[in-house]
Amino acid sequence: MAALVAAEAAAPPGPAEAAETAEAAELSRALSRLLPGLEADSKLGRRRALEALERALEAARPEAPDADPAAAAAAFQGPWARLLLPRLLRCLADPAEGCRALAVHLLGLGLRRAARPRDALPRLLPALAARLAGPEPARRPPPEACEELRLALVELLGLAVRLGGSALAPHLDDAVRVLRCTLLDPFAAVRRESCDCAAALARATPDHFHMQSESLVGPLMQSISHQHWKVRVAVIEATGTVVQFGSGKSVDDVLPHFAQRLFDNVPQVRQAVTRVVGDWLLRLRDRYSFFHKLIPLLLSSFDDEIPEVAREAANLWEKVGLQWQTENEEDLKDKLDFAGPPPAHHPSPGSRPGLGCRELVFRNLSKILPAICHDIGDWVAGTRVKSAQLLVVLLLHAEDHVTQHLEPVLRTLQHACADEERAVVSSCTRSAQLIGTFVSPEVFLKLILPTLRKSPSPSGLLVLASVIQGCPREALRPHVKVIAAELAQAHICQGSENLLYGESLLLCVQSVVAVSREDCRGSSLQLMEVLVTVLALWGATGLGDKVQETLATLAAVASMDGSLDLFREHAGPLLEWLAGSHQAWTIHSTELLQFDVVVIHSGPALGEVLPQLVPVLRSCLQPTRDPSMRLRLFSTLTGVLLQARETVDSQGQFHAYLDTVIKDIFIPNLQWHAGRTAGAIRTAAVSCLWALISSGILSNKQVQEVRGTLTPQILTALEEDSQMTRLTSCRIISAFLKTSDDVIDPDKFMKIYPELLKRLDDVSTEVRLAATSTLVTWLERAGKEGGKSCDQGSIQYLYRELLVYLDDPESTVQDAVLEALKAGSALFPNLLVRETEAVLHKHRSPTYCEQLLQHLQTLPPAP
Repeated sequence: MAALVAAEAAAPPGPAEAAETAEAAELSRALSRLLPGLEADSKLGRRRALEALERALEAARPEAPDADPAAAAAAFQGPWARLLLPRLLRCLADPAEGCRALAVHLLGLGLRRAARPRDALPRLLPALAARLAGPEPARRPPPEACEELRLALVELLGLAVRLGGSALAPHLDDAVRVLRCTLLDPFAAVRRESCDCAAALARATPDHFHMQSESLVGPLMQSISHQHWKVRVAVIEATGTVVQFGSGKSVDDVLPHFAQRLFDNVPQVRQAVTRVVGDWLLRLRDRYSFFHKLIPLLLSSFDDEIPEVAREAANLWEKVGLQWQTENEEDLKDKLDFAGPPPAHHPSPGSRPGLGCRELVFRNLSKILPAICHDIGDWVAGTRVKSAQLLVVLLLHAEDHVTQHLEPVLRTLQHACADEERAVVSSCTRSAQLIGTFVSPEVFLKLILPTLRKSPSPSGLLVLASVIQGCPREALRPHVKVIAAELAQAHICQGSENLLYGESLLLCVQSVVAVSREDCRGSSLQLMEVLVTVLALWGATGLGDKVQETLATLAAVASMDGSLDLFREHAGPLLEWLAGSHQAWTIHSTELLQFDVVVIHSGPALGEVLPQLVPVLRSCLQPTRDPSMRLRLFSTLTGVLLQARETVDSQGQFHAYLDTVIKDIFIPNLQWHAGRTAGAIRTAAVSCLWALISSGILSNKQVQEVRGTLTPQILTALEEDSQMTRLTSCRIISAFLKTSDDVIDPDKFMKIYPELLKRLDDVSTEVRLAATSTLVTWLERAGKEGGKSCDQGSIQYLYRELLVYLDDPESTVQDAVLEALKAGSALFPNLLVRETEAVLHKHRSPTYCEQLLQHLQTLPPAP
């Protein structure tokens, strides 16, 4: 056998081997002639030598179509490794930049053409490290100063990695040392190429790379926030591969940086994070240990503003769930065999996550939720928004399994619903709706209602409203009365005067009505109490229209025609609800505002609740009560009395309470007291009395009773400082005179005109005209009674006074006085003629006197 081997070795080479040897020899001779030029002293000489080598190598490339590439590579291998490689590596340190560039190009060309490129690695890697790896990459510049050359060197390293494959294992130290520096290179293209090289190195040496992978994670994370988005994408993708083939311990170092990149403004960066995390969840060796950390990152992309990123995240997540389901098929056997339909009220049953996805979330929820709950309160708005969106996705997967984590989730939602970011609040209300969908009301109400009792807040009410919105009607039905009764409690419905609180409180009622519909009929009184409170506290600040809409909806589900029917049914109980505290009311009492709302909005129902209404008014309008409160109540009562037929007298029963209203309400408040506040109350009382008299609900007999009781107070009111009081008092006296058919006591009748005459000197022309108009009524009334109530002396005095004002500077007053004299001329016409003629020459213009005399001539002669 040994002899046979020796004989074969001594045998002459075959034709192919001979040709290969001849080609190698020829190439060696050609290179030998050119290589000395690389040692030239001049830069130009070395460059020309390198260019000549390039031409020689290009010329030596096999051009024939039938040439054997393997044979050519084998022929090239010897001269390349023996002659060319060592000298080209020395040229990498050439002082001339052009020479170094040509050397790099030739090295790349040689690696591609050599039959065994891995043989060059022991010499190539140290040379590359010498040019690219500085001792302190973060502080000192690399030995190679030219950016383009550093890029070419890194590309050469990448070529060596691709061609060398697993043969790079012994040289990992040099390669990693180079990449640690080039990953932080100032030139962005070098960083991108280094990322590709790092990923290729990890794939080429899977059995050894894990020992070096951690040393690359630091530089990668330093570059992950680079200003160029393409660098950031390359870093993320390279990190995915480095960690995939490296140590699982690096995941914890990488995840915070990946989480930060989910806020990147460039969609490609966020998409790269999504892909890498999804790939880890599918292929990472230790992925089960990191599920609770990786799942939130992938699910966070579900709400990405770019649909393509969101779709890719959803597709990857579906694959993850299916793979996990397949890997754990035995564990999930019962659930797979007896899979039930989606929950009846699932928000999106057609796109319900698969079993594997749901189980993954459920089994990791206890580890994920604490971090989410913490981040929802982060000081960075973007973190809060992302965390709130992620919570929605988690709850959609967890379904009823969230019950065991309900307390911390609700606590977080109540805090987050007070956030100033609308996006956070929107996501949190969506989460609360999902809780209402998947969790029994009996469970979540036991957690929410005690918190509201202890500390009512707008956010707490918003959470309650949201869970009610998501709750199925059948599940909510047994709890409607409890919710309505709780909302109607004073410490909740009056918990704050903040508008946001009122909006949240109203939203609770709207949610109850919208979800329970006809089931809330039995709780309509409590819901009315809440709506009355909202209207009382916030109706003037923008919630009035929304409350009216809610009242209309509540009436509709209760099979009523509108809100008036609601008030007709509940006005009595509402007044009784408020009457219990009326003794302590002041202008600041919420109950006063609620009472005001009930009175204003009850309409015809007020005529049915007079037994409850009048005692409260009588008590609250006593002179000893808060003046500001009395002013408000008089204002409300005036508005009601102006439409008395449609309000307090809708049943025709107001006359039964007239005596109480006059004696216990008007008379005490018309009595004179010093001070502006007392004057304002008298003005309000006079206005309210005028509303009653002008409403037309009083019969002549009732007007006579009112006149007999109130005339002294009204005559006194003619002297008030308030113009409104004087004006309204004139109108009231005129109404008394017009609507009374009985014979007025002469003494009382004669006391009226002197007070009216005084008003002719009033500073207000409007009051003067009203007083003159009332005098007309008085004179007409005197004429109807044939002068029985008047003596000639009093009438003569009245004529003389009126004739003075017939020459008033105001023409409107002159016209009014002329009408008054004409109205009274029938009493003593001859007397009026004499008085008129006596002053005719004294007036600035005799026109009005002449008109009066002409009128007197038309009267029939006195008997």
